[in-house]
This record gives sequence, structure tokens and C-alpha cells, in this order.
Amino acid sequence: MASVRAQEVAELLWELKRAGKLGTYTTVARRAGFSPGVNGRTMQTVMKTVRRDWDHLQWWRAIPDDGAIETGCEHAELLQENEFSLSEDGEKSIVADLDTHLMVWVEEGAEDANDAEDANDADDANDADDANDAEAAKK
Repeated sequence: MASVRAQEVAELLWELKRAGKLGTYTTVARRAGFSPGVNGRTMQTVMKTVRRDWDHLQWWRAIPDDGAIETGCEHAELLQENEFSLSEDGEKSIVADLDTHLMVWVEEGAEDANDAEDANDADDANDADDANDAEAAKK
């Protein structure tokens, strides 16, 4: 039976797949509601469960925070097969143009909060205009 953490990470991997993006261990772990651990160790343990229980998911979309993956490993091969460029740096391969490939999640309610803030600003501006119009009418 998979852990709650693994289930949450599996859902996030599905989102990454649909978006065609990658996610760092820290970002994915935090969105799943837990700490990635020192050097992503907790996340790596969760990823083993995900790979075992949901082998159809693209587990390789979750990468270390620095984008560095062991050269020649399955993770690196799958990234390259799926058209993510890697640059060689000794024993490590680094995802090229990492920032362009990372998923940017919008926090729930963030759009609503911005819309509400914009609406409040507009109301304040309208109130000020109404006050100015009333003041002008008195003169």
C-alpha cells in the first residue's frame, strides 16, 4: 500500500506530465505537504514508492533542485528521450535551460486574491471620484 506522500507526489507528477514540465524535489515535496529532506533524501524515498506503485507515471519529471543527475543513469536517459537537453559536467548531467522547463504552480486562491485586491482598488478609486464629484457639486 502506497503512502499518503507517494499518492500526493503521484498526483503532482500527473500534473507535470500534462504540462510537459519538470519539478524540483523541493517544490514537489512542499506541494505534496512534506519536507524533501536533506539533499532530497525523503523525496528520493517517496519516488521509489511512486516508481513501484505507479510505473505508468513519468517519475523522471521530478529532479534534484540543482538539475544535476548522474550521467548515464536511467533518469538522465529518460530526460533526453523526452527532449530535455542535458549538459555533461563530469559525473553529473545538468538539465539545460532548467528555469524554462520548471513547472510554476499558482497557489490556490492567489488569482482570487489578486482579483479581489484589484476590485478593492477599483472601488477605492470610484469612492474617491464620487467624493471629488460631490465636493465639486457643492462649490
